[in-house]
Amino acid sequence: MYNVYIVSDGTGKTAELALKSALTQFAGIGVMINRKPGIINEQQIDEVVEEAEKNNGFIVHTLVSDKTRAHMLMQGRLHNVETIDIMGPLLSRLSNLLAVSPSQKPGLFNHLNEAYFRRVETMNFAFKHDDGLRTAEIGKAEIVLVGVSRTFKTPLSIYLAFKGWLVANVPIVFNMPIPDGLHEMDQSKVFYLNTNAKRLSELRNVRSQRFGEQTGEYSTYEYVRGELMYGRRICTNHPGWSNITVTSKSIEEIASEIIALIRTKHQAGLEMDLQDQDDEA
Repeated sequence: MYNVYIVSDGTGKTAELALKSALTQFAGIGVMINRKPGIINEQQIDEVVEEAEKNNGFIVHTLVSDKTRAHMLMQGRLHNVETIDIMGPLLSRLSNLLAVSPSQKPGLFNHLNEAYFRRVETMNFAFKHDDGLRTAEIGKAEIVLVGVSRTFKTPLSIYLAFKGWLVANVPIVFNMPIPDGLHEMDQSKVFYLNTNAKRLSELRNVRSQRFGEQTGEYSTYEYVRGELMYGRRICTNHPGWSNITVTSKSIEEIASEIIALIRTKHQAGLEMDLQDQDDEA
């Protein structure tokens, strides 16, 4: 049974009708529809997103307000809850077809399709900053994945980018210094991907056999163990980094763990800002 939340700043009937019409194409799928009308502020959005997260649901919304749409997009990312915007694409097409002059409304098309253009931006960013590319620019990233070879850095980057995050990844190479960009950026955005030496050695051996690669000591247990110890020392020397164990976990599980940590840090930052405001008052 899937939980779907209909969120609207009106009655929600339009979104519910559209959803039910679409669901006729998915016979046999159990769906529980939860209508949430009159959603007009950020607190209400937070409550719905948290409920959807607890029930492993997703959100379909027809929010018109720019502010609430942007907040829904952000909260969906922070809580790893999928949000489907019904009104945005419709409004953008109508703006193109009905506007006297599109140039009279600068940014309307981009704004109404924020989620789409954000995804294009994040996917492009992930490809350009994969495997240590352009490390001088990684300070622009919201998430930086660090780890030795075959710790799922690239697939995680692509998955998180698809979720709307700006992600870069940087390999740790045995006995080689890490790029200066990692020292200079916000350390709370760096996530070290840790794993079990035996499991990683097995993964590397399977890959080398499948592709007929001559990897030398790269796949041996002794080399892998030393490489991981080197990576862990680097992580220990950077207390601002988060240590994520990826052994025997799916990409979705690892991504959810990373997003949960980001949400915790985000909430802590908000609380600190409020405390600073109280102190100034």
